[in-house]
Amino acid sequence: MTVRPIRLYGDPVLRTPADEVTDFGPQLRDLVRDLEDTVREPGRAGVAAPQIGVSLRVFSYNVGGVVGHLVNPVLSDLTGEQTDEEGCLSLPGLGYETVRYDSVVARGFDQHGEPLVIEGTGFLARALQHETDHLDGRLYIDRLTGDVRRQALREMRRVVPR
Repeated sequence: MTVRPIRLYGDPVLRTPADEVTDFGPQLRDLVRDLEDTVREPGRAGVAAPQIGVSLRVFSYNVGGVVGHLVNPVLSDLTGEQTDEEGCLSLPGLGYETVRYDSVVARGFDQHGEPLVIEGTGFLARALQHETDHLDGRLYIDRLTGDVRRQALREMRRVVPR
């Protein structure tokens, strides 16, 4: 079991769009195993490859006791709206009300290159969107607006290590 350290805000890998996976060989399976081991730590709902320093379009999730992964995800059928507090392992100790779609369909591949479709609502939909954002070089704080965004940026300067 390999639990990998999480990269923190300020690390350039978190702001760089990840590369599409083209090789579904043993290295990808090792990465998926590490991501799934890492997301199994208590209190974790998702971990994207860039969060462990690997710039590839892969993430793992742990929602409702179900652990899985998705390679090269594409989100579609985005409907409804939900607002709830969201946090991020790369921004420890912070959490803000964030608007997300309430229902999404994530299409991609499993670690063997087989097509995979995940339909998510509620918290799973939030996790799928959050992790896909990581693969695009985005953090949930980028979705905040107005006073909430200003508050988050002030708090980040105070709390996040440099």
